[in-house]
Amino acid sequence: MPQDAYQTVKDVADRLKVAEATVRHWIRSGELRAIDIGKGWRIADSDLRGFLLRHETAPRPMAGTDQTIDP
Repeated sequence: MPQDAYQTVKDVADRLKVAEATVRHWIRSGELRAIDIGKGWRIADSDLRGFLLRHETAPRPMAGTDQTIDP
């Protein structure tokens, strides 16, 4: 079983260039899964990845394909 790395709310906020309050809102609303370990919330890399995938407007094109959007 692969080991996840965990990030703090501040780490995630800095990475996504949003306020820490925004990340906490996502956690409270259930949009972003996090673990409360006593000194604050920790977010697993896999949970952040899943959150970002659920908020994409469209899937990324697969490497090596010519997927363009027609106007």
